[in-house]
Amino acid sequence: MPIYEYECQSCQKITEARQSISDAPLSTCDSCGGALSKIISQSSFQLKGGGWYADGYSNGKSKGCAAAGDCPAASSTPASPAPACGAACGC
Repeated sequence: MPIYEYECQSCQKITEARQSISDAPLSTCDSCGGALSKIISQSSFQLKGGGWYADGYSNGKSKGCAAAGDCPAASSTPASPAPACGAACGC
């Protein structure tokens, strides 16, 4: 069940409540009896890692470089350093 946060309009106390989505929102503060309003808090959902774009779901290019212009192997200068993708990325 999700945890919702409410803020009292009178005393500014923040209250957390574990409620089902179908439950009615809280309306009165337990401390002072003032009106409560639901607040939007920080989500616990986080994206970590390389992401979908690094797993082959991008525009069909290889997994080594984000775009053809980013690939050091595509550089035409002979004095360019060794590419980070190992020059086998096929960009």
